[in-house]
Amino acid sequence: MGKVEEAVRSAVMRVVSHELRGSVVPLAREVRELKRVVSSLARSVAQLEKMAAQQARAAQQELSRLEAPEEEVEAARLSPRLVRSLRRRLRLTQGELAALLGVSTNSVNAWEAGRSAPRGANRASLVALRKVGRREVKRILAEKVAAAARTAPVARKPRRRRAKVASKK
Repeated sequence: MGKVEEAVRSAVMRVVSHELRGSVVPLAREVRELKRVVSSLARSVAQLEKMAAQQARAAQQELSRLEAPEEEVEAARLSPRLVRSLRRRLRLTQGELAALLGVSTNSVNAWEAGRSAPRGANRASLVALRKVGRREVKRILAEKVAAAARTAPVARKPRRRRAKVASKK
């Protein structure tokens, strides 16, 4: 009985393994193909997310750019008193206004004191600031400070010198 039982068992195993192979091999191919598709889609999504982030940054920079029409800039009368009152209305310090416009604090001080007047892009930015509210100015200023922090070089710690040991004689 042992040989018949063993023969039946081996025949059943052969049929089962043949049937199993017939159903598993196509599934394995499909799984490999699906893995390739998922990998390709993941790369595409990562690329699209990167492009979306770049476009969002560009749109944000476009919004934070202070520009006014050329006719308005030409017609604007920017007196020292106007510069001071604009700065106070927006609740900015001279340093914050300087950072917002990309000039030095001394320039803003000179404009307010009447020793000099804003020209070119600075004049256009000041004219554009007249139409902007406090919240928007604070947002733009925060973005500029954050951008400056990202591009600023990292300060290194100074090297520590070893103390000289006095030699005994």
